[in-house]
Amino acid sequence: MKLRVCTYNIHKGFSHFNRRMVIHELRDRLRALEADVVFLQEVQGMNLRHEVAQADWPPAPQHEFLAHEVWHQTAYGQNAVYDHGHHGNAILSRFEIVASYNQDVSDHRFERRGLLHCEVDLPGIAETAHCVCVHLGLSGGGRRRQMQALAERVEQIVPAGAPLIIAGDFNDWLNRAEPQLASRLGLTEVFRGRPARSYPSRLPVLRLDRIYVRGFDVGEAAAHTGALWGKISDHAPLTADLEFTP
Repeated sequence: MKLRVCTYNIHKGFSHFNRRMVIHELRDRLRALEADVVFLQEVQGMNLRHEVAQADWPPAPQHEFLAHEVWHQTAYGQNAVYDHGHHGNAILSRFEIVASYNQDVSDHRFERRGLLHCEVDLPGIAETAHCVCVHLGLSGGGRRRQMQALAERVEQIVPAGAPLIIAGDFNDWLNRAEPQLASRLGLTEVFRGRPARSYPSRLPVLRLDRIYVRGFDVGEAAAHTGALWGKISDHAPLTADLEFTP
């Protein structure tokens, strides 16, 4: 079983500094990556203000709009809720999502965060693959507590031999996830311990976004950066080619 995974903070469908709406261009670029399972952060589930202000605002939630006719299964975890809408994480999959759950790991009420945990039925694999989409907080203490909650969830719920993929925006520029998360859970970071620079996307300096796997061999991994990607989101998407190892 081979598959390509992608993680992408889509900045609610707006370009860097919110200069313009780019959700239609983002959909085209995302599809060109040809990923089988996509982990998305800052996904706008609803925004009544943008519906009024933006003439071509999609009629469907962003995860459904992006997935249309390509990824036939989606899951959405609503994290931040406000008067005019909400946003959170999402997983898009070409394969069946048999279960999903969103765990609130917010460290305080001003920064809402969640872990979207899905079980995906990959063809040719007896056990379901556990896929967790994360978006961790901006403070170091908050991230430590959120990574602790993530590790505890995996230890309690995911069978020891089950395939596991954890991906998202870790905001972890100091690479504290390696000892706190990867070693504890037996995960491999797809860039082999030296995470890719992914922020800002046009000329990245910080290593914020990650893909960790267990039960897979890692082939090619890439950060998609440069001028074209810099026009879409402030984060660069990451992709990794995986092969299941029973």
